[in-house]
Amino acid sequence: MEFFLEVSLVGLAVGGVYALIALGYVIVYRTTRVVNFAHGNIMMFGAYFFFTFATLLDLPWGVALVLALIATALLGTGIERVLLRPMLGRTPVVAVMATFGLVFVLHGSAQIIWTANDFFLPSIFPNRPIVIGTMYIPANTGYGALIALVAIGALLALLRFTRGGLAMRAAASDQVAASALGINVPATFNLTWACAAASAALAGVVVGSITTLNPNLGMIGLSVLGVVILGGLDSLAGAILAGLIVGWLEAITGFYLSASYKDVVPFVVLLVILMIRPHGLLGAPTVERL
Repeated sequence: MEFFLEVSLVGLAVGGVYALIALGYVIVYRTTRVVNFAHGNIMMFGAYFFFTFATLLDLPWGVALVLALIATALLGTGIERVLLRPMLGRTPVVAVMATFGLVFVLHGSAQIIWTANDFFLPSIFPNRPIVIGTMYIPANTGYGALIALVAIGALLALLRFTRGGLAMRAAASDQVAASALGINVPATFNLTWACAAASAALAGVVVGSITTLNPNLGMIGLSVLGVVILGGLDSLAGAILAGLIVGWLEAITGFYLSASYKDVVPFVVLLVILMIRPHGLLGAPTVERL
């Protein structure tokens, strides 16, 4: 039982990082109704920004992290302003395909700028593992999960208690009504992309510190898209719950069955749940008037 609990804690820690990545998808979709396929590559750019500031420019890692978050937020606002703003009023499929093309643009740009080699990020975690009783959680995984949980709390607080967060929630509810009430909807879209990009950058630094940094890091974002669909594209709570579920399932499957099943079993569960609840665990069902 203790071994089962230890494996479960490790899985939930990984799930916390998944949840942070998934929240970036959700806040963009809730506000703009666009599924951003390039979210994982924005996450990868955030990790590369941190590597540039911390390793190449030799800045303290705390300063490098803040600069990486700012640079990635600016990247997100630039993508929204240059690529997606001209598509306002068109069908959502057009914007979705634009983000899909952006995946390849960002991936190729990362190889041109930083090459395709593997890099190691400076350690931002203590070396000592987290010990709870007789249970052991590796330092990178445990402290990475704690950073992700703090970031999730900060993001939820921003949405709940700030004027910008209120504007984002209003635009998510009804863009026409929000505009009629004096909310600058295009500016709100820009703020949403900045917040999503900054959260992606932090997730990229955490994931890059646990693994290694290379242009394929963005593929993790595409795999987390399944987590978003499981929780519900428009549900923040669903993204958190689904991230924890998928992380736990991966850990249990990897330890008790085989590592080769780790990427299969969660998606089998995803398909079963979606057959029962097509809108996800906590997603709102779509109601259309005929």
